[in-house]
Amino acid sequence: SIIHEDSSLIVLSKPAGVVVHPAPGHSTGTLVHGLLQHCKNLSGIGGVLRPGIVHRLDKDTSGLMVAAKNDRTHAFLAQQFKSGSVKKEYLALVHGRINGEEGKIALPIARHPSKRKEMTVVLSGGRKALTLWQKLAEFEMGFSLLSISIKTGRTHQIRVHLSHIGHPVAGDPVYGYGPNWWKKHFPQKNGPLLNLKRQMLHSKRLGFVHPVNESYMEFEAPLPDDMKHALEVLERLD
Repeated sequence: SIIHEDSSLIVLSKPAGVVVHPAPGHSTGTLVHGLLQHCKNLSGIGGVLRPGIVHRLDKDTSGLMVAAKNDRTHAFLAQQFKSGSVKKEYLALVHGRINGEEGKIALPIARHPSKRKEMTVVLSGGRKALTLWQKLAEFEMGFSLLSISIKTGRTHQIRVHLSHIGHPVAGDPVYGYGPNWWKKHFPQKNGPLLNLKRQMLHSKRLGFVHPVNESYMEFEAPLPDDMKHALEVLERLD
């Protein structure tokens, strides 16, 4: 859904399950295809497959993104993302009752040496990555709801960092627990009471300086229904 649109950019809320741009195995039905149907003029810096795309969200991460309608806007926004000045706040439901009220994870991330589609924390080398977290709530069933701010934008950064400290994002099939975990821990006659189909990670807030009037703008996306349902179930079980 479109949150904001003007002559320079579009701010939108991406549903979970939508791939941002065409890639092997995803030649149609991407966010880029939807943007091109809505708006014929997008920046060409990202190339034919990624017009207007300044940054990305993982396929199964929901929430806010900004797309550029022209090359000047694209370059202006890209510089803010590169410098770390863009405000990026996520909500994450994670396994475990995390100790403390807030903290930071400053650990470099690199491509996994054997699982080429995955990322991992490395002791040396890799790219610097900084994730800040604040605990919003915790649940008796062994989960915590966190507000996450990232100062870098590494691939899978939040998911990798949280998994590394022993609190993977709930529902994450790659860095967390598989479907059998849910069947075992939340059983009921008609299937698991809480059976998450994707990682419970949502890009809630996005803030940046507009390229034309150079004023700061901030946007917020409501929590998607599947995350709302998960939190309601956990609150009932407390």
